[in-house]
Amino acid sequence: MFVRELQEGEPVECVLIVREAELRAERSGGHCLRLVLGDRTGSLPAIVRDDVAAVVEVATPGAAVRVSGRLRAGAELELGSICPAEPGTFDLAELVDGPPRSAEQMEHDLRALVATVQNRDLRRLLGAVFAMESPLWAFFRTAPAAKRFHQAYRHGLLEHSLSVAQAVSAISATFTEINRDVAVAGALLHDIGKLEAYAFEGSAIAMTDAGKLHGEIPLGYYRIRRLIEGIEDFEPATAEAVLHIILSHHGSLQHGSPIVPCTREATLVHFCDNLGGRLGSFDRLEKELPSGERWSGFDRVLGGGAYFAAAPVVEREACEAA
Repeated sequence: MFVRELQEGEPVECVLIVREAELRAERSGGHCLRLVLGDRTGSLPAIVRDDVAAVVEVATPGAAVRVSGRLRAGAELELGSICPAEPGTFDLAELVDGPPRSAEQMEHDLRALVATVQNRDLRRLLGAVFAMESPLWAFFRTAPAAKRFHQAYRHGLLEHSLSVAQAVSAISATFTEINRDVAVAGALLHDIGKLEAYAFEGSAIAMTDAGKLHGEIPLGYYRIRRLIEGIEDFEPATAEAVLHIILSHHGSLQHGSPIVPCTREATLVHFCDNLGGRLGSFDRLEKELPSGERWSGFDRVLGGGAYFAAAPVVEREACEAA
């Protein structure tokens, strides 16, 4: 049974992934363990106060665990027992989410898009990141795009960066005053700091020390600036334009950008990035939606609930025929 199918008051007996495990001090002087457990359809918080030391050894981030208990009000799991899940007793694909397209297809699409960039300096910069022989490529290809809200899974950064860049490329054809090469390159590189800001712990995603101390935007800016400085005769205005996109892509100071978008290209990347993140939230919420439901609960990213209409009859019949 998936997390999205669990009902309040029901007994729970299943295998879940430990997404988060945090040891906390209590006023009584003891400690409790805060857990977030989940599968590909959602997550459940749980608090452990008994045998904490023993549970800490079992419930490590990324581990698959077999749990029993009961679902409380507020979708909190009242744990009865927790132990390591025996290999072969669960399907990892049911516990870990992933992109709708294969990594191979996304890689093919990314390379086709990079090939359309005509600016010599930007082609060299993109090659330093995305060329097969680049030491960064293997990390970029598998990295997540987030810890929780959108594309928070393996290959998520590739999926998100590609979709934003494809949107930027398409819109650039309408607004001809936009420097398409700069906008596409900036879109492909805007989240490069996530390579250092997030890391996999088994099948879970955690923020790194560098991510907590510096943030993904400064990390990305610094990485791309170093790469540019290593490319001979890189045109300063082009470097300035791409670095500005990285620094401003969150759109506002309160959302983490040290500077707001001040160019057409940066503005375009910001809005396509924001759109990609919000639409990614719909994908996440749809996967978490209990069978038969059309409305999700409140979502912080969307600022409300998400509505999913039933597929039209013609579409359903086509899917069944396939």
